[in-house]
Amino acid sequence: MFSPTESVYICHARAKGRLAAVLLGVVLLFFTALVVTLPAWAAGEDRIAVIYPDIGEPYRGIFEKIIDGIEDQAGTPVAKYPVQYDTDIGALKSSLYRQNTKVVIALGRQGMKTAAALDRNIWFVVGGVLTVPESEARMQPVISLSPDPALLFARLKVLMPTAKRVFVVYDPGSNGWLMKLAKEAARAQGLELVAHEAHDLRSAVRLYQEIFSVADNRRDALWLPQDSITVDERSILPLVLQASWNQGIAVFSSNSSHVRRGVLFSLYPDNMALGKSLAGLAQGILTSGDYGWRGMMPLRDVQSTINLRTAKHLGLNPGRQQGFDTTFPEQ
Repeated sequence: MFSPTESVYICHARAKGRLAAVLLGVVLLFFTALVVTLPAWAAGEDRIAVIYPDIGEPYRGIFEKIIDGIEDQAGTPVAKYPVQYDTDIGALKSSLYRQNTKVVIALGRQGMKTAAALDRNIWFVVGGVLTVPESEARMQPVISLSPDPALLFARLKVLMPTAKRVFVVYDPGSNGWLMKLAKEAARAQGLELVAHEAHDLRSAVRLYQEIFSVADNRRDALWLPQDSITVDERSILPLVLQASWNQGIAVFSSNSSHVRRGVLFSLYPDNMALGKSLAGLAQGILTSGDYGWRGMMPLRDVQSTINLRTAKHLGLNPGRQQGFDTTFPEQ
């Protein structure tokens, strides 16, 4: 038997034990919840980060939409770093390492330039650029803003089933890689691609004049790639649009802004979907530990736009065609 004093002591001890057990349970629940809710990098997992130009509208909104797609595909928020030409690379590296970043998605030329200056232990993929010199593009995957020729030619055949030949004038320095893909894509659609190289404005004008002198509006079409030399918007574009209107030649473009000015149709980026594709590439690198594919890739995440006035002038009936995301004039 215990004395009254001992009994009281034992009761207190038991109460303290029960309290300690309760407190221990609370602490364990807290840490369990903490582990579940902490972001992946806090648990030591590899992370994806995004580097993009610190720039004003409308480009900022475009990059933000791409990042939305990246996060949607990743299933979690990603670390975001707006950069400028004078960004402190050392500080950026330190921040990336603290967050266990293994793959960077670089958007735009400035984003790519910054990513290229990082440690080689950090992989990176590139998006939001038109073209990259071959010596730089071969190091990592680059998704261009130039629409896939296969998608352009497929759209042409839907609108103009009689098309048999596609002319294009291009600068090999910026679009040589794209023409290699375009030749295969044209063949798959039963089209003949007649591609002319031009290294300056004067030679480009001469080639367009030659094309319009032989083009047949029943079977021929002209493709305008995104090319600052061969599709100069102040001199060449007005010339091409006037000749195509006069002769009834279908002209389609890789630059959607040309549709407002009279080009028949174009494809343009679906920024949300592009972000998902970039995130998919990054996730593949995290899984495999390798790039898998390096070099330029055309844009396959696209939306479409058509000029209805031009279509009517050419005798086409796009009203019966489905799938155009925007039209001019707007309907």
